[in-house]
Amino acid sequence: MWWMMGENGGHYCSKKSDDLCGSQESDRGFGMSRLCCILRGVDLKSILFLLVIVPMCVLGVYINALKISYFLRPLWESPPKPFHEIPHYHHENASMESLCKLHGWGTREYPRRVYDAVLFSTEVELLTIRWKELYPYVTQFVLLESNSTFTGLPKPLVFAGHRDEFKFIEPRLTYGSIGGRFKKGEKNPFYEEAYQRIALDQLLRIAGITDDDLLIMSDVDEIPSRHTINLLRWCDDVPPILHLRLKNYLYSFEFPVDDKSWRASVHRYQTGKTRYAHYRQSDVILADSGWHCSFCFHRISEFLFKMKAYSHYDRVRFAHYLNPKRVQRVICSGADLFDMIPEEYTFKDIIGKMGPIPHSYSAVHLPAYLLENAEKYKFLLPGNCLRDDE
Repeated sequence: MWWMMGENGGHYCSKKSDDLCGSQESDRGFGMSRLCCILRGVDLKSILFLLVIVPMCVLGVYINALKISYFLRPLWESPPKPFHEIPHYHHENASMESLCKLHGWGTREYPRRVYDAVLFSTEVELLTIRWKELYPYVTQFVLLESNSTFTGLPKPLVFAGHRDEFKFIEPRLTYGSIGGRFKKGEKNPFYEEAYQRIALDQLLRIAGITDDDLLIMSDVDEIPSRHTINLLRWCDDVPPILHLRLKNYLYSFEFPVDDKSWRASVHRYQTGKTRYAHYRQSDVILADSGWHCSFCFHRISEFLFKMKAYSHYDRVRFAHYLNPKRVQRVICSGADLFDMIPEEYTFKDIIGKMGPIPHSYSAVHLPAYLLENAEKYKFLLPGNCLRDDE
């Protein structure tokens, strides 16, 4: 030991050069002497480690806690059960009888009715593109909006304010609004989301949906292609619940992520059994069925609102995430708004997707209305990443 007990119960350093400590013991007491002797036994590297390195490590873990959690996901969560993937056949000149046969289905004498139901927040541009894409084959458009977000933030009834822009579907529109619950202390946004989806079930009944009608269940930004819906309404023996594999894009069609979007689904409606939901409801999925364009907004203010309003708002862990200049830089680079690790289930997939999304300059096989109105919607097309401030 580098210090020891003295004859009178006092403490002193074991080296001759510790006289100063011994004098301090007599002048200032036992406590000061012990502190002095302890400090003489600690080198500079140890002090730096305790006062600098350890706090920096703790701070680094705190700042990157979500990243660490998502990177280690393969250790604590297994991949979901694979879907049974149905190959998707289509050509504009092929007969419907041939297309149904290629999918292993029969052909109907007349098409099913189709209902497209969505919960709406603020995405006016994407809603327009969606409805223009589906217009030829949808019997009834059903839309529900609330005066609150899933996180309980008040918001205006945006669709009601823009309804005159959708006169082309007015004869086929069933519209409803619902008041937010604004419950104090409730921090789980998924409760509010479930509450609104239950209300959408009631609105569908008001719209007149009946057994064996097709019901599209997907968010506004999950857009099935029109030929997919036409196929499903004309073919017999279609699965009762069929998920749709959509091409995944982020911010615009300039940044293709993958083709793993699966939450959109089409149901053959059954009274008393079919419930509007946004989770996995079957093991069957149809390949290449449309587009999912996430965070595809025209204005920076819409990005900021969505970041605070949607169900995963807890990812906004630091105030600077909401800095408009930062958001604009992220959009143009194809990086992640929340500085997150990719949500995958294997280390190979996580590492393969780390970093910004590569730019794509292809605008082939996109919704027709988008290309026909390219000047109006150029923010969604390659090479136009700069957004309006308001």
